Amino acid sequence: MLFSSSYTAHGASSPWSEEEFSRVRLVTGQETLGEAGKVMLGLQFELKEGWKTYWRSPGDAGFPVSLDLTGSDNLESWQFYWPVPHRFTLFGLQTFGYSKEVVFPFEIQAKDPQKDVILRGTASYLLCKEICIPFDAEVTIRLPAGEAFPSLEAGLVDTYVRQVPGLGAETELDVTDSFLEGSGEDMVLKVYGSAMGHGFQKPDVIVEGPPGFSFSAPEVVLLENGSKAEFTIPVSTHKETKGVLEGKQITLSLVDGTKGAELKTVSRYKDTSGDKSSGLFAFVPIFGLALLGGFILNLMPCVLPVLSLKLMSVIKHEQGNHHGVRKSFLATSLGILTSFWILAAAASLLKVAGFSVGWGIQFQQPLFLIAMSGIVSLFAANLFGWFEFLAPGGVVNRAVTASEKQGISGDFLKGMFATLLATPCSAPFLGTAVGFALSRGTWEIFAIFTFLGVGMSLPYLVVAAKPKLASFLPKPGTWMIWLKSVLGLLLLGTVVWLLSVLLVQIGWLATALVAVLLILGMIALAVKSLAIGKRAIVVSFLAILSLAVPYKFSASSEKVPAADYWTPFDQAEIVAEVTQGNVVFVDVTADWCITCQVNKKLVLEKDEVLALLLDDNVVPMQADWTLPSDTITAYLESYNRYGIPFNIIYGPGAPEGIVLSELLTIDEVLSAFGQASKQ
Repeated sequence: MLFSSSYTAHGASSPWSEEEFSRVRLVTGQETLGEAGKVMLGLQFELKEGWKTYWRSPGDAGFPVSLDLTGSDNLESWQFYWPVPHRFTLFGLQTFGYSKEVVFPFEIQAKDPQKDVILRGTASYLLCKEICIPFDAEVTIRLPAGEAFPSLEAGLVDTYVRQVPGLGAETELDVTDSFLEGSGEDMVLKVYGSAMGHGFQKPDVIVEGPPGFSFSAPEVVLLENGSKAEFTIPVSTHKETKGVLEGKQITLSLVDGTKGAELKTVSRYKDTSGDKSSGLFAFVPIFGLALLGGFILNLMPCVLPVLSLKLMSVIKHEQGNHHGVRKSFLATSLGILTSFWILAAAASLLKVAGFSVGWGIQFQQPLFLIAMSGIVSLFAANLFGWFEFLAPGGVVNRAVTASEKQGISGDFLKGMFATLLATPCSAPFLGTAVGFALSRGTWEIFAIFTFLGVGMSLPYLVVAAKPKLASFLPKPGTWMIWLKSVLGLLLLGTVVWLLSVLLVQIGWLATALVAVLLILGMIALAVKSLAIGKRAIVVSFLAILSLAVPYKFSASSEKVPAADYWTPFDQAEIVAEVTQGNVVFVDVTADWCITCQVNKKLVLEKDEVLALLLDDNVVPMQADWTLPSDTITAYLESYNRYGIPFNIIYGPGAPEGIVLSELLTIDEVLSAFGQASKQ
């Protein structure tokens, strides 16, 4: 429905754009532009009892109010603001918006303050009660140039400006802390807030998060005579979402009546570094994995030479003082541990600084998946012997020099350099342990990295305990060739898995192109007749191309139907099906329609109704009105309907159709099916 007017208001407000259930107009806080040409106005709504419209994040259904002023004269820019919303709950569906009256403040800037501004805009909004109806209202107002002075509506505009977080609504309210607890179906978001003055009355927290996550209404506990509040918000993950919430940006809106504070933050688990009773036993499995992963590093080609070098030192001193040998190996172990503690400190500082360092988080990014596929492919090529990935010569020389030095300091440095040389080999084998550590607090990071260091130190610690065991430890030999090949194949399997994850995000074509570029890079590395510098240039060029693929060839997101038994709406086909004796059920729906979602959840997906929809003599048709459709609009108008949901059943017994209630019941649907199917 569209209200239009050629009249341009001059004064404190524009004419009302009136509909059956609502009316809309512009109001201004100033009669004239003033010297700066900046004016605060408002888009005012008055709604009839029971009707509501929507906030910037509508929730489970609906779409937000919008104002388009692109057709205005002498308008440089405008900024639209959102007053504090309210939560509405219907059949478990959560939506956020406004009822009765609301004014959306917006600030304009004139191109030339010495000239009049004529605002011409279209306000698009959705009204919902038992049904949902979209509207477009045309509004216009003139703001003449001149010295600024308040208008008669200045008080109304100022009232709602003070209800905008950041413009005054945050007075006396503050979000003091937030963190995640639990995982999977048991995940919750804890939010803590404080209120000065008279304390909280009926506080609420609205969470805006990334796609694929839903946040239920909070359980609220008032503390300290209402001056503080704890909010426990259940978090659910959509079935198609395979990501993690930790590390993603969320917006928390703490509201209480007309007051509201807003905080943009990154969702993280609580740092329990100071909590001595935080369930140490729950970390035993991950500690074991870290211990094993650290030990496996000693078998990698980049580390084994350092270990062998140390063992040769033992053999050289076999007739010497075993006490001195023990001290030597303990010093090397301490060097390894020190290196891992340095890595843990670096990771903790990154988290404190607000950087995202978790692996699970990065796997949600196509560029990260492509980069990881390339890096793991390089590891595989290295293990196949196609090129050597060595630390700088100076580093190796220092390690060798250190090994030849007598005394504790040389052994300590040897341990640190062993860890340095292990770093390129760590990712494929330690991703789980490291990823878990980085998703937690400081003490978990240090604990897990300590176990990594202990695991890598195990051969040295064993030899320190029993120096004669050194002769039984593995030495370089032909078995390493087989080990490298097996590990290389395992890494290629990892690449295949990474590409399968990428496929979900960017589609078949883009993923196939990335795979081809990876294969070409592997082939380039395998051509040993080509100088390593030239091979590096080719691989670098292919890497740049692969990172550009998602921007050019990524498949656009398409809505996947929840069920494949629905056929697209075709009004002409209805008559043909009924003539053949079939029953046709038409469902006019939309993603933003609350009642449509309720009908689907409580009626259409129930076994009794679903069995009828799947019957061979029934044709379920769905008309999706999420986006504008002249065909669907005309169809609704033919039944004097201008909102949805709209459901109708045709059949031999009801060729003109049986129109159902907006809020369906199973008994009503079954009864209509029975009547329509009569011959």
